[in-house]
Amino acid sequence: MDHLDSLRVLLGALFFGVAVLGIFKVPLGVLWKPAVAATEWGHVLAVIPLLSLLLLPAGPGAKRWIALGLTALAVPLLLSSLARALVYAKRVEGELAASFGAAAPRELPGAPARPAPVVHGDLLSVSTPRVAPTRHVYREVEGGALHLDLYRGAGVPGPLPIVVVIHGGSWNSGDSSQLAWLNGYLAARGLAVAAINYRLAPRHTFPAQRDDVLAAVTWLQENAARLELDPSRVALLGRSAGGQLALLAAYTAGDPAIRGAVALYAPSDLNWSWEHPTNPLVLDSPKTLSEYLGGTPAQVKDRYDAASAIDFVVPGSPPTLLIHGTRDELVFAEQSRRLERRLAEASVPHLLLELPWATHGCDANPAGPGGQITTWAVERFLAAAFFSGR
Repeated sequence: MDHLDSLRVLLGALFFGVAVLGIFKVPLGVLWKPAVAATEWGHVLAVIPLLSLLLLPAGPGAKRWIALGLTALAVPLLLSSLARALVYAKRVEGELAASFGAAAPRELPGAPARPAPVVHGDLLSVSTPRVAPTRHVYREVEGGALHLDLYRGAGVPGPLPIVVVIHGGSWNSGDSSQLAWLNGYLAARGLAVAAINYRLAPRHTFPAQRDDVLAAVTWLQENAARLELDPSRVALLGRSAGGQLALLAAYTAGDPAIRGAVALYAPSDLNWSWEHPTNPLVLDSPKTLSEYLGGTPAQVKDRYDAASAIDFVVPGSPPTLLIHGTRDELVFAEQSRRLERRLAEASVPHLLLELPWATHGCDANPAGPGGQITTWAVERFLAAAFFSGR
């Protein structure tokens, strides 16, 4: 039985180790995705050690009790993200309404709006009608074609407000499929969603990426009549690196049609990013920045300045929704906090949702606590931006 007891200890240690990733910042980049799983799928993963507790009889011997103890500790740790989210969700509705006003999201048959920031019955899966995108070339540059995927619900009459979605990936990876679930969710509820591809570093350096975002907005507006879109109602949404581009484009375009910007765990001050690098064992942020901007601040300071959205906030900038996990190891939450202060100074309507359990990529699971709150907040922010009469 000794080998069986050793296996039980090993499994208990594994359960406990995964659970701990949901509490503390990870020291190694290879542990980041398991940490996302522990925080956003923790309520599902907790079933495994819980079953082990029920099936693992306590008996004589230190190994059995060690295994039992580790497994027992793993269950509440894995459930802790959901517990914290339920407490946090109680105040979110009031904060969002106070920041942007109360606005009812669009609902269509079979596609209701989220009824609450966290819905217990959706913790395993959030259902939404499938919306298949159509692909369009929005720009030809440097001998290549740039595409966007346009999502719109079947039979929904236009003209539809436009949400331009910009993927993350450290400016050097990712594509327009990254937020497909959210894109389809919003499109099924009466919005047009354009998920764009843009030129990637290090082959292409800034401002190529920003220029591509602005070119996509222009193309959508110029083709609005043909595609049954509303060129006067546009919002930009991005995650991580895409959030930086969404904020920068929204604040610098000078286009009154851009009604709002949404940034999920995005860097808004790239000078500050350089001065406060991440743990190099998690992400080599100086290398990422220098490849994106074409050098260090000592070499291309003008690009760091031009790429820092925080420096372009002025009174009248588009309303802004920021979502950031407080334990984000890849993009520090202080990035969004600093932007929040700048927006407040300029009297720009804004809201920062700091998710106390969450790390980078907290929206990865639509059914998880971060995914549910993100979808709920984005849906209501867009309703306020598009339908509040601004």
